[in-house]
Amino acid sequence: MTHPIHDAYAERPLGPALRRGWALRCPNCGNGPLLKGYLKARSGCAVCGQDLTPQRTDDGPAYLTILIVGHVMAPLLMFVFIHYRPEPITMITGFSIFTVALSLYLLPRIKGAMIGLQWAKRMHGFGAPDQDPALAGE
Repeated sequence: MTHPIHDAYAERPLGPALRRGWALRCPNCGNGPLLKGYLKARSGCAVCGQDLTPQRTDDGPAYLTILIVGHVMAPLLMFVFIHYRPEPITMITGFSIFTVALSLYLLPRIKGAMIGLQWAKRMHGFGAPDQDPALAGE
């Protein structure tokens, strides 16, 4: 039988943590909600007790959202313009709505995935044994 303190430094699987974060769920258990409101991270998981205060996403999700939306929209804009030649006001309206909608959809999910990445890689205090719910009773 292994001691829980050794398990505190065991590798955490990255894939499930990213998927749970993308689904806006706790990266540890996958059940508790990760965010309260649109972008505010919870201080802890209501289900497993995982402390979520060490997360440091800052501007990362916004930068990645802009990068992804820009790389999706620019080729799409060129394709639509070259092949269909819609009226300028139609293009402006349609692409503006789609750009805002895609950005609003991606931003919290990218933030959740970044929190999942930080948790899996034990970044910014997520690796401290005193913050692991499995070791709380030790």
